[in-house]
Amino acid sequence: MNAVGLFVVVCVAGGAGAVLRFVVDGWVGAAVPMRFPVGTTTINLTGSFILGVVTGLASADLLPGAWGSVLGVGLMGGYTTFSTASVETVRLLLAGDLRPGLVAGLGMLIGCVLAALLGLWIGSLGAA
Repeated sequence: MNAVGLFVVVCVAGGAGAVLRFVVDGWVGAAVPMRFPVGTTTINLTGSFILGVVTGLASADLLPGAWGSVLGVGLMGGYTTFSTASVETVRLLLAGDLRPGLVAGLGMLIGCVLAALLGLWIGSLGAA
């Protein structure tokens, strides 16, 4: 795939990731109605895990060249949302919800790093 083709495919994958985020956030928010940002947490944890798997597969040369960019930068870049997580955390803290705010902020950060680590490990299992 040439550079222009890759650019277009990454853009489309990013749009698909954003739509997927919208759907998952709406579904999780409806299923678990609470002030805590369960939808965003679910999205960022699953996205970090999947990005870890994609990165592990790409690092082990188990994923064809451009697919790492399409799935990692495009799809997971559009799906995950650090900015929304940050705003939701700040809104909880400003509302005086200290414990949920700290859990949302620090919990998501730690959880996402651990999810990425697990995904990276799983993705690189096939490496020689």
